[in-house]
Amino acid sequence: MLFDLGLTLIKTASFPEIYRRILARFGVTASLDDIARAQNATENEFDIATYDESRRKEFWIDYNASLLEKLGIEERRLFLAAQIDELWWECSHVQVYPDVEPTLSRLRAKGLKLGLVSNGFKRDLDYILGELGLEKWFDMVVCIDSCNCAKPDKEIFLYALDKLGVKPSEALFVGDSVVHDYEGALNVGVKPMLIDREGKLPSRYDKIASLTELLTLV
Repeated sequence: MLFDLGLTLIKTASFPEIYRRILARFGVTASLDDIARAQNATENEFDIATYDESRRKEFWIDYNASLLEKLGIEERRLFLAAQIDELWWECSHVQVYPDVEPTLSRLRAKGLKLGLVSNGFKRDLDYILGELGLEKWFDMVVCIDSCNCAKPDKEIFLYALDKLGVKPSEALFVGDSVVHDYEGALNVGVKPMLIDREGKLPSRYDKIASLTELLTLV
């Protein structure tokens, strides 16, 4: 069984809120709407699938500097870009959903192989999983810099299945995104399942409201 990470197993403050908090530490004010617009524009310029771990810091400083430029922030731009990178997780308020560990524990007790497939980067995943004590539940973890691609690209799913040692028809993928998780898994022959904790997703998708519902499906 394969899982997404963000908004599936863990939750954080939103991207704009994390940015706002960090900028506020340095006396810089920006609205959440302006940050969100700058984020969308910046993501169109930076292809995270080409991320190179050896240039991790340079990548994110360049990304942050570009976003800050779109916010009209000129003064101390490179300094702020570096500080955003350094303080990101400290200001993210990462939390594990309460249904996660009880469910993973019982799935492992059933003898299932468990894997994590995230559009995050290894450095960040190592930090998050270590801080939250989640790494012990997974037989393998796949991220963008594992295979230089990101969900919904077929290759990241196929890479994960190979690492886990299962066929597509033997796997179930649980995530929160219709495009990245559900459709990405479906395109490689993996059964997809959306986690819809707030009941906002259309009923045409196979979905669960809590991870504990998985225990009745396997």
